[in-house]
Amino acid sequence: MNTAREPLFHIVKRDGVPFPKALAIRTVAVLLSLVACAGVIFALTGMNPLEVYSAYLSGAVGTNRRLWMTIRDSATLLLIALAITPAFKMRFWNIGAEGQVLVGGLATAAVMIYGGGAMPTWLLFTLMAACSMLAGMVWGLIPAAFKARYNTNETLFTLMLNYVGMQLVTFSIVFWENPAGSNTVGVIHQATEYGWFPDLFGQKYGLNVLIVLSITVLMFVYLRYSKHGYEIAVVGESENTARYAGINVGKIILRTMALSGALCGLAGFIIVSGCSHTISTSTAGGRGFTAIIVSWLSKFNPFTMILVSFFLVFMEKGAIQIASQFNLNENASDVLTGIILFFILGCEFFINYEVSLRRHGRKEIKGWARS
Repeated sequence: MNTAREPLFHIVKRDGVPFPKALAIRTVAVLLSLVACAGVIFALTGMNPLEVYSAYLSGAVGTNRRLWMTIRDSATLLLIALAITPAFKMRFWNIGAEGQVLVGGLATAAVMIYGGGAMPTWLLFTLMAACSMLAGMVWGLIPAAFKARYNTNETLFTLMLNYVGMQLVTFSIVFWENPAGSNTVGVIHQATEYGWFPDLFGQKYGLNVLIVLSITVLMFVYLRYSKHGYEIAVVGESENTARYAGINVGKIILRTMALSGALCGLAGFIIVSGCSHTISTSTAGGRGFTAIIVSWLSKFNPFTMILVSFFLVFMEKGAIQIASQFNLNENASDVLTGIILFFILGCEFFINYEVSLRRHGRKEIKGWARS
């Protein structure tokens, strides 16, 4: 008789997890990430971990200015997450949001530089928004067209276009250097503020937030209740099923990536016109990749993305404050942010899978014995 030892762990995919339980798992993950970060800081500096938590709050929302900076960056991250969500729900892996945001910001900067002061304000903003969305749309349609026609790998295609976008920005900076030889564009129209977002409700970034929240509501309706949203979901579940149902998959890919690229381009418009008022290779700031985390953690729910975006930016701002307050180098904040993301992403495994220890030391397998 043969014997075989059972595995120490059994991993079984869950059919579904109640919201309270999933929330509890995520809450525990966040708390553990804070403990881990505090432990790292304590090991490096010997400071009281409670001061670490205080620094997190101070760095993100400690003053009115810091609070609005956190809200501003959260809104920008949220918009990029909303932009890539239709593509990801369709299982089109758009890793090119960075490039799409860059070309959108580049188009906005070009209109600001050449059109600022030469046309009415309403026309200037209309052209900036339209050109940024058109640029992002074109950048999104290029890999979509190849995917629809030749079934190319969209992950590599969109990723490589990020670097092309960066080189376009670098090339443009040569013509727009201010001052000459600085290798930067500088603040565009700093004296006149042509093309800058106006204050709304007495807040410098109020218009940023209003635009993004409006798009959040529209995206929720689009994905949940529109025919296009239904077709995206069907294609994402199975392309063969979609074709059997009479859906033109290639058309859906092109249409969805046009929308995704246009919204990324709009994010570039908001960053350049409503935040930095300049253009550089760091305009996107890695948000195109962080937005992927926001979209997946939110299960493609636009309203949940609001909370996730704010939380990630809150943690990032807090980590930067910790590095500054405790005299750590600039890479320390990235390490702390990485620890936080590790715990947050890791907890999704325990939400989707159930892990149990083996109950018996041995399991007998009955069969014919060989002599």
